[in-house]
Amino acid sequence: TVDLKILRGKEKRLKKQVAEMKEKFPGFTPGLAILQVGNRDDSNLYINMKLKAAAEIGISANHIKLPNTATEAEVLKCIASLNGDPAVHGFIVQLPLDSDKPINTEKITNAVAPEKDVDGLSSINAGKLSRGDLGDCFIPCTPKGCMELIRQTGIQVTGKRAVVVGRSKIVGAPMHDLLLWNHATVTTCHSKTSTLAEEVAKADILVVAAGKAEMVKGEWIKPGAIVIDCGINHVPGAWVMYKEWGSYNGCCLESAQRFLEKFQPGKWNIQYNQLTLKMPVPSDIEISRSCIPKPIDQVAKEIGLLPDEIELYGQTKAKVHLSALKRLKNQPDGKYVVVTGITPTPLGEGKSTTTIGLVQALGAHLHQNVFACVRQPSQGPTFGIKGGAAGGGYSQVVPMEEFNLHLTGDIHAITAANNLVAAAVDTRIFHELTQSDQALYNRLVPSVNGVRKFSEIQIRRLQKLGISKTDPAALTKEEVNLFVRLDIDPATITWQRVLDTNDRFLRRITIGQSPTEKGFSRMAQFDITVSSEIMAVLALSDGLDDMKKRLGRMVVASSKRGEPVTTDDLGVTGALAVLMKDAVKPNLMQTLEGTPVFVHAGPFANIAHGNSSVLADKIALKLVGKEGFVVTEAGFGADIGMEKFFNIKCRYSDLRPNVVVLVATVRALKMHGGGPAVSSKRGFIWKGIQNHSFTLHMTDTKAELALVVQLAKEAGAFDAVVCTHWAEGGKGAVALAQAVQRASQTPSNFRFLYNVELPVIDKIRIIAQQIYGASDIELLPEAQEKVAVYTKQGFGNLPICMAKTHLSLSHDPEQKGAPTGFILPIRDIRASVGAGFLYPLVGTMSTMPGLPTRPSFYDIDLDTASGEVNGLF
Repeated sequence: TVDLKILRGKEKRLKKQVAEMKEKFPGFTPGLAILQVGNRDDSNLYINMKLKAAAEIGISANHIKLPNTATEAEVLKCIASLNGDPAVHGFIVQLPLDSDKPINTEKITNAVAPEKDVDGLSSINAGKLSRGDLGDCFIPCTPKGCMELIRQTGIQVTGKRAVVVGRSKIVGAPMHDLLLWNHATVTTCHSKTSTLAEEVAKADILVVAAGKAEMVKGEWIKPGAIVIDCGINHVPGAWVMYKEWGSYNGCCLESAQRFLEKFQPGKWNIQYNQLTLKMPVPSDIEISRSCIPKPIDQVAKEIGLLPDEIELYGQTKAKVHLSALKRLKNQPDGKYVVVTGITPTPLGEGKSTTTIGLVQALGAHLHQNVFACVRQPSQGPTFGIKGGAAGGGYSQVVPMEEFNLHLTGDIHAITAANNLVAAAVDTRIFHELTQSDQALYNRLVPSVNGVRKFSEIQIRRLQKLGISKTDPAALTKEEVNLFVRLDIDPATITWQRVLDTNDRFLRRITIGQSPTEKGFSRMAQFDITVSSEIMAVLALSDGLDDMKKRLGRMVVASSKRGEPVTTDDLGVTGALAVLMKDAVKPNLMQTLEGTPVFVHAGPFANIAHGNSSVLADKIALKLVGKEGFVVTEAGFGADIGMEKFFNIKCRYSDLRPNVVVLVATVRALKMHGGGPAVSSKRGFIWKGIQNHSFTLHMTDTKAELALVVQLAKEAGAFDAVVCTHWAEGGKGAVALAQAVQRASQTPSNFRFLYNVELPVIDKIRIIAQQIYGASDIELLPEAQEKVAVYTKQGFGNLPICMAKTHLSLSHDPEQKGAPTGFILPIRDIRASVGAGFLYPLVGTMSTMPGLPTRPSFYDIDLDTASGEVNGLF
């Protein structure tokens, strides 16, 4: 007999276990899936009992039904989907398979991932059971239930003689193994066993699972033996054996627990790479090639990403699906660190190198969970003057050629999307100028097989116009006119074509000169791709849906009535989302020492907002766990990159930094102090440092370094640290990492520089005076006109993104140090409504860089024998 109190007690224990699991891991629910092929009545009965038992203890159970016409391939496809579903921790393929198609049952059961095979029927689980690995496998339900019943009798299995009648893979064989590894002496019998009665008579424990009624006679059984009949052939008047349904639930919970242990957020088991340092320090490309990166799927596994959350792009880079953020949404964020710099020299001051050195120190040397989040470099500077942006020396993202060239194609996707909008703008103007209202309407809403209907995006335009009709034939002539005429004023077009190459001769061009354009030409220009509003949209979006909405809000021009014309009005929003659907996924790479890096989005800081993506930061903050660190970089100097990080990125992301690391070099301090680049005179350094407080990365003499540390601390820095990570990797930034750890434990008094509700001019003035040191601003006529237009159109409450030279705190790149008393000229103002900011153009700031006399491309070459890229730095 079965003690129902014991069974109910087990159910309560399982229910309590589920509740504790949910409390410890908010948002987590153990998941069980049952896959059924066909519609057998006996299978439905079993499945309903399983679903009910699971629901009673708090397991999320899902019943997937395939028709009996399902093919083997369709069943395998469904299993593969369940294997990759992180919400399913265990699943059962209901046997027998009721299909009228030939299906190999063995192939089906072995397709189930062993870690989810709560039926215990796969060859891997069966093999582990037969070897005695009971703690690392799942055991089929019926044998496990039998063992539970045996234990309820209080009998000690150890040393007892057990007989199992039956040898099926589902009951007999696993029952034999289970008794054996519980230290019984086991004999397996079957219908062909000639001495069946004699063997049964010796049994202290008898389990019958032969599928044949009355195969074992009662008079064979010795007195006091424990007998369990697992047969399915009902004998009238006999007891019906209790089926241990709880075993499925117990196995599902066991699987869920293993899942949590393996993929517990913040619990990393990461392998770091050992650097072999050389002096003098070799070139960046030589160092990069000396490192053998870990396979990127290994990196993903080490940091807690699931197999179905990554999309491999070769061996060294991968896209991370946004489903990871959804899965981790209830996990606490780690510490948020932003790296910025003083006003740089034209060659940069090493923010990227410091970012990578710091994460290598925190990870490989202090054993903290740490993620670097950096921007993807534009190939404009890569082939121009600055070279690559993967860091440098022994603090790099690797492989650097993959990082600097194409990566996974995000910038190319932005180029294609941006130029599709540009083509749509000019094409729409052309067609409106050359066609009547009815001709436009007939082409915009064509009849297909005698049926005309609006597309979804056209219905949105009708709603925007206040027209609620959905039947194309119902529109009046006036409504047709409103619908087909965007009436774009060419003089107000702000949307430019882009190219990811520095090309000064595209700064001003004439388009539409072909005879086919019938004389409708206009002046236009190219910008560099990373200045495109679509790049900013990518960087500031918090999901695919948010990105699509932002893409639709982008303003390309004004109508002749003064109303903003958006990409949604052009009908191009959906196409843009399609072009950008892969670009929205952050790119996973690694540092030389094996710490993870997200490379995502690449807006310039001087002509855009200059920060990597919000999505990359948010996913990384969840992955590192509460005590971990995410280190991101704000482009160029603190006056532009960091100011925009605070007032634009943090405003939209709702993230707040715990620590700011401000990078400086003696070289730059001397330059800003008014002296020659190689001079070590105290006066030059003091003049350069007087308006900065920071944590440092520097080279040069010990005396110079000591002086800067002293002055930085006197100016109010939490700490000032000399770093040698360029030459020593993470080892050279350990002191910096320790300072960051200490600083992260102190309170942060973060606040925005301005209220977005202030008038546009006031917001610009606050930035100019409080960040740049200007005495006031001067708006040129075009800028004044734009302030009035954008305020009237409802965009006056957007944050400000100043487009300004990065080589000076002022608008003049020749003014070094910390100039004061100057008037900051605002030449023009443009609106990035989709991204969510207005950007004033300061002075002569160009949105298309040019190439120097001797560009970097002179040194870049391909070794055709090895396929290696040479000359990147």
